[in-house]
Amino acid sequence: MDEARYAAAGVDIDAGNRLVELIKPLVRRTARAGADAEIGGFGGLFDLKAAGFSDPLLVAATDGVGTKVKIAVEMSRHDTIGIDLVAMSVNDLVAQGAEPLFFLDYFACGTLDPAVGAAVVAGIAAACRKVHCALIGGETAEMPGIYQAGDYDLAGFAVGAVARDRLLPRGDIAPGDVVIGLASSGVHANGLSLARRIVAEAKLGWDAPAPFEPARSLGEALLTPTRLYVKSCLAALRGTKAVKALAHITGGGFVDNVPRVLPPGVAAALDLSRVPVPPVFKWLATAGAVGQREMLRTFNCGIGMVAVLDASAAEAAREQFAVNGETVVRLGEIIAADGEPRVDFRGRLDLSWQAA
Repeated sequence: MDEARYAAAGVDIDAGNRLVELIKPLVRRTARAGADAEIGGFGGLFDLKAAGFSDPLLVAATDGVGTKVKIAVEMSRHDTIGIDLVAMSVNDLVAQGAEPLFFLDYFACGTLDPAVGAAVVAGIAAACRKVHCALIGGETAEMPGIYQAGDYDLAGFAVGAVARDRLLPRGDIAPGDVVIGLASSGVHANGLSLARRIVAEAKLGWDAPAPFEPARSLGEALLTPTRLYVKSCLAALRGTKAVKALAHITGGGFVDNVPRVLPPGVAAALDLSRVPVPPVFKWLATAGAVGQREMLRTFNCGIGMVAVLDASAAEAAREQFAVNGETVVRLGEIIAADGEPRVDFRGRLDLSWQAA
């Protein structure tokens, strides 16, 4: 039979259908106004009018999870990597002031294991529910010869909306504005290639106790999901008029991401001594002999989102962030500067680490 020939070539259509049936209940639980979160058609639908928007701008973002997925595969731990996938895109959306509306995923593998695929999608759906974002579709690609047995890769695509007059960054960022940071949950999904190399050079297995958190295995600690900042950022945006800009601290760290939201003629003066550096980064810096500049450009170092606030309303915004579960750190202020926007670092990160 032709189907047997296709299966013998490494592609199992029935396994794909089984995966769809396994994830349908997970997807339905992400339904929201504007989307019924049913899958199976050729495209996903979203009704902006039903979601309450009359004149919005659409904002789109796409991302993956990098080599963090390799740790998930080697640990056979697939239940949290989908949270990272959603967070990487929806955190980018809210950085422009947008409310996430819907999400689509792409899951590529060598040989499809429906149970693994369902575990990944369960994490995606859980994150979508937390940010009130409908999972309206996706694609599963089985590609023997491209991926090794057991390997897979992920990509995510998110679309949000923002009223035209609420788009970030605002045009009135000026010297005297306050810069705050929202604490991260750990490494998030950037810098894992360097982290994996450091682990290999230290000759540690993923099941070994984490040197920086002995109560958990090293693999489990590094798989801590990326923090979702959507709820707290939207609350601060809607509850105050303080937020002028948000910068999601991903690849490029503080060095590359903060200037993206600043106009020419200013700099963000940040006091690194105020950054609450978690033990994982102290260990990575020490074990890998990674200098401060490279740490700041590779990892979030403990701050996953940076906000620029109007000084007159900064306290109200800080309270909104805090009441929605964020650890808020005042990092510095906006200052006048010549040329293109940049970050001026003062002080030093506390990267000192000693084994317990």
